[in-house]
Amino acid sequence: MASRPMADFNPVLNRTASKPSRQVSWWTKLIAIVAVVNLVLVLFNLSYIPWRDLYLRHIPSIVAFYDPFKGIEPHRVTQKYLNTVDELEQQLHQVEPQAPEAERLLEDLRNQSVTMINENPFMVASKVGTFAKIKKRIRQHIGTESAKEAFKTFWSSEYLVSNGVDKELSFFDHQIRPLIQVNYFRDLDDTGHFVDKFWRIDIFFTAFFSIDFLIRTFLMSAQSPEINWLGAMVRRWYDVLLLLPFWRWLRVIPVTLRLHQANLVNLEGVLADITYEPVAYLADKVSKFVMVRFINHTQYAIEQGNVARFILKPRKYITINNINEPEVIVDRFMQLIIYKVLPQVQPEMEALLHHSLQAAFKQSNFYKDFQKLPVIGNMPVEATEQLANNLAQAAVSVLKYSYTDTKAREVFDHLTQNFQAALRREIQDDKTLSELQLLLSDWLEELKLNYVQSSMAIDSKAILAEVEQLHQAADRNSYEL
Repeated sequence: MASRPMADFNPVLNRTASKPSRQVSWWTKLIAIVAVVNLVLVLFNLSYIPWRDLYLRHIPSIVAFYDPFKGIEPHRVTQKYLNTVDELEQQLHQVEPQAPEAERLLEDLRNQSVTMINENPFMVASKVGTFAKIKKRIRQHIGTESAKEAFKTFWSSEYLVSNGVDKELSFFDHQIRPLIQVNYFRDLDDTGHFVDKFWRIDIFFTAFFSIDFLIRTFLMSAQSPEINWLGAMVRRWYDVLLLLPFWRWLRVIPVTLRLHQANLVNLEGVLADITYEPVAYLADKVSKFVMVRFINHTQYAIEQGNVARFILKPRKYITINNINEPEVIVDRFMQLIIYKVLPQVQPEMEALLHHSLQAAFKQSNFYKDFQKLPVIGNMPVEATEQLANNLAQAAVSVLKYSYTDTKAREVFDHLTQNFQAALRREIQDDKTLSELQLLLSDWLEELKLNYVQSSMAIDSKAILAEVEQLHQAADRNSYEL
């Protein structure tokens, strides 16, 4: 067969065969869609804490709704600080910064700023970087190296009046307030872990998936008598990941499989690409392992004398149909050879016998002397041709007769038995047996070395690609049918 380029067998470049679509029930599709919704919620729950700042900035309504599920509430220190700033802004719209009401609030903010820096309320929410950014911005804005002194200066009536109240409050609202707002306090449960009430949402999905899992595995066991209910559950092990209250991110496995089973997403190409390299590597390793192990076991059996004992002292053979398959196979081959093959090669047999007889006659002194006689000197050649034809026809006829005549068949079977017995007796000779075992063992060792060496020249990826090509061709044929 003409070799084709590697690209023709590449399943990645040549995956154009479309598989026949199978019918999928609406329930299977519904389960897949519900599983996707649940996975989206799981991923949202896992990403909520890292992305809470983003949600707070762009979709604050989600934060207001979901914070209770994570046990999140405003931190009392930072929330009090922002409330005091709001109260100050309201006062400054009515009075001057030097007014007693405003001075009282400014002093309170200076004290709260010092307390905030000393206690670092951003530690619980793991917002240490945010807190450092707050201190850096206020220091740069005021132009000092101390964050405490910067806040004291900022929340003073003299500074606000000299630099403009609206300008400074606008700086705080746009540069400082958003950083303080992201801070929060999170409750701990009885086990010392952060509160996470996502189970209140997830429990409905878990109950739904549990019912589907029980029904699906029960029907599988009912339709397949060889599988019990527990065995069906083991086969659908990946669905259990939908029921676990922990490691919920593993649900991506059953969700992906359900989407594929529901024909909503075709993952054949993706799975083929993902497993392509590992399968090619494992196939090469496994084939070498199987061949070497088979040869090693054969060598061991020969070296231990198991093969010789099997040949010389055959044990009782267990049959499943009261038929001796080796004898039947040999008998069938003999029939093919006698009735089908030999008649086709009879001319060649006659030519071979003619050549052999003629060569034998020519080497004899009788033929040389007989050839010197006049007239009858060519008779040996004609006799040789006639004798060769007769011998060839006789050989074919004898074999046919031996297989059709009962008496001849008995003689033939007796000959076969005597031949086997004589062969066993001769093989039992220690010297002959040792020599044969050594030769067979060495031959198997050479076969093993040559197989491993030759297999290194075979590209397992090309074989795997050809298998993929054959699968695609079979799929196209089944689709056309």
